[in-house]
Amino acid sequence: MFERARALPGVRVGPSGISVPGARAFILDEELAAGPPEAFMIGREFAHLHPPYDGSLHLMLPEATARVVVAKGWGELHPVARRGWLPPTAMMVYGPRDDDELEVVWTILQASYAFARGAQPGGRG
Repeated sequence: MFERARALPGVRVGPSGISVPGARAFILDEELAAGPPEAFMIGREFAHLHPPYDGSLHLMLPEATARVVVAKGWGELHPVARRGWLPPTAMMVYGPRDDDELEVVWTILQASYAFARGAQPGGRG
């Protein structure tokens, strides 16, 4: 997951500005960050991967996509979003346990990347 995400165009990796020590943030280059404010957790950080002992991710998704992720059992609203401190686009996505789950979680992360870039669901961008 980490290698795939860091290879996305315009993404750099750094320490998360909002997560636990050891979390690796995916930060979108300024010129590509055309998404709305609720596509980012802090600065241009649109997602972060928790340390290997956990493997889950926090990421931002359009609200309709977030509802689908929850309905299908792949994640839940971020605990801080439940308190209203982050928008309802903030999600916690469970870490994949095998190759099939990795592909699903990779698709979800790509949706977060597209949201940060300002792409419309099902569209280009």
